[in-house]
Amino acid sequence: MNALLVGADRLGNIPDVLRTFGIRIAAHVSGRDTTHQRRCAPLPAGVGLVILFTDFIGHNVMQRFRDAASREGVMVVCCRRSTCALQQALGKRLGEACADCSVACGRR
Repeated sequence: MNALLVGADRLGNIPDVLRTFGIRIAAHVSGRDTTHQRRCAPLPAGVGLVILFTDFIGHNVMQRFRDAASREGVMVVCCRRSTCALQQALGKRLGEACADCSVACGRR
């Protein structure tokens, strides 16, 4: 699955955590650019997950990306920018998705 990461200037060990869940980073947006607060552009093509690092973005940026994900039917995960918080959020959110999924991919 491809993910759009929103927030944080540096990712540190986060790509390693995402790899363990089978997630590839399609794009990373720091959220500091003022255009991220105002425009309602679509998400990059092929994104199946939006990860919002809540301790590094403002409410307007968060709302803009939540709305874009909602319009396109993309899953959203919100957490702090720490590997532990990300693992917990992904485990919970992807666990819910796996329970509802009919594909036998072996993740259960």
